[in-house]
Amino acid sequence: MVIGFIGSGHIGGTVAKLAVDAGHEVVVSNSRGPETLADLVAELGPRARAATAREAAEVGEIVVVTVPFGRYLEVPAEPLAGKTVIDTNNYYFERDGHYADIDEGRTSESELLAAHLTASHVVKAFNQIHFAELAKDGTPPGTPGRRALPIAGDGAEAKRTVTALLDSFGYDVVDAGPLTEGRRFTRDKPAYGPRFTTPELEEALAKG
Repeated sequence: MVIGFIGSGHIGGTVAKLAVDAGHEVVVSNSRGPETLADLVAELGPRARAATAREAAEVGEIVVVTVPFGRYLEVPAEPLAGKTVIDTNNYYFERDGHYADIDEGRTSESELLAAHLTASHVVKAFNQIHFAELAKDGTPPGTPGRRALPIAGDGAEAKRTVTALLDSFGYDVVDAGPLTEGRRFTRDKPAYGPRFTTPELEEALAKG
């Protein structure tokens, strides 16, 4: 599978490494241009190449959006039509500025991205775990105490695809429900941050 990346910072680069290690090809991009990603591509190896954000969106069978939330409207919508899009974003008003609809609980960062990508199937994932832990905490299926990560999304097939991908990276998955339920594992919620097994994550989500 070819996985495109719009944004290649800490989380994007870590997910790209997990994808390469799982046998996928990756196309990484950022806002500064492909030439600035030479070191990351060299680290990832022959299954990786750099491109523009639009090209990463066009060629990716799955596309990971991992840009600062305040720049979500820069994500190219047209080439992502019909595709599964993994949203890793967190809303930090200190960085992104205040969005009243989020601050007042009317929507969330992932729902706003989905409203921008109206023809895509957005699944929220990877926002709840620190990139350094994501890089090292994966274990084979069936490992006692295997770490679980939450997802949320409105498309059943897209969520199955993302669940299989996370499992291949070494993580159990807890489906929190539709995309609006992604609010239950955002910043300052009980499910945000700590290491959880599946039962522990289900309990934390129920408190959110």
